[in-house]
Amino acid sequence: MRILYQGDIFADYFQLYLRDEAYSELPDDYTDESIARCLMAGPTGIIVHTARNMSVPVRVEWHDQRLASDLDAFQHVVEAGFSCPTGQIVLAGMTDDVTTSPRLSAKAGPLGVRISLSGLDTLSEDGLDGEDQYLVQLWPESELLPVQVLKAWPAT
Repeated sequence: MRILYQGDIFADYFQLYLRDEAYSELPDDYTDESIARCLMAGPTGIIVHTARNMSVPVRVEWHDQRLASDLDAFQHVVEAGFSCPTGQIVLAGMTDDVTTSPRLSAKAGPLGVRISLSGLDTLSEDGLDGEDQYLVQLWPESELLPVQVLKAWPAT
């Protein structure tokens, strides 16, 4: 396992994204279902829906292969896939300046991604404060995985 990023990302509009550096197109299939899943996947990028419209802690990990999911440690877990032709991923909030956003190195080709959320029950009444955390795990895949919720948080 290799940590590609650990820090805060401003989740403006309750969203952050990962996409191939050369492809700016993001998924746009906003539905109640896609928001409840907390993940939208497109051909070359994903959007993660967050619990807060604030800076949130994000950790991105690279794994050489798909790992077993630890459902007990998280409140919401969802998987999908996207293609990363260049092997370079942009991590950003929806209104971040993409030229200064973190670049993460991955293996070029189809990637699996698992988003695991915790601390969803710690949000303040106004939704501005909380201990919510977002773990993004990436690994090489042979084909694009469809979006699949492994564990759903009832309040999402």
